[in-house]
Amino acid sequence: MRFEAQRPRARERRALLKGLAACLACEALRSRTVWAGGLRVGEPAPPATLVTLDGQRISTTELHGQVVILTFWATWCAPCRDELPLLSDYLAAHAEAGLRILGFSLDTREELAEVRRVAQSLRFPVGFLGDSSAAGYGRIWRLPVSFTIDRRGLLAEDGWQEKNPAWTRQRLDQLVAPLLAAA
Repeated sequence: MRFEAQRPRARERRALLKGLAACLACEALRSRTVWAGGLRVGEPAPPATLVTLDGQRISTTELHGQVVILTFWATWCAPCRDELPLLSDYLAAHAEAGLRILGFSLDTREELAEVRRVAQSLRFPVGFLGDSSAAGYGRIWRLPVSFTIDRRGLLAEDGWQEKNPAWTRQRLDQLVAPLLAAA
């Protein structure tokens, strides 16, 4: 008899847990849009401001008319470290065509020396994400991740939607070169 009395409670608990799991799953899916800032390719890109290691402020709103890549990286991220020289070389080859790259490091101030060491080898400005502003791009939870803004200030590439988000020369040529060619 005691076994029978406890049985409905176990079923009720399981039903409650299933309902809770469903609610959590829905919330996770719903918050992903908020998480990623509700980004939409072809719509105005959220503003971002990089505060460089030397204190200069560079805002995407000041860069209209140029193609801008926002790249988020960290010194401890091996794919990031592979990607940064590629981006730097691509910028060197395409800066005159109107390409700008802003590098947001997720490192902390305790890693300043290492961030400076990496930044010295790059041809684009770098700063700490914690000192800068890029809230419209969501909480950066995956590295590397980048976002590309076209000359009109529209989001041309949403890094959250990329299966393989690390830049390659081929991917840069496919996505960025046409944006640079557009007047």
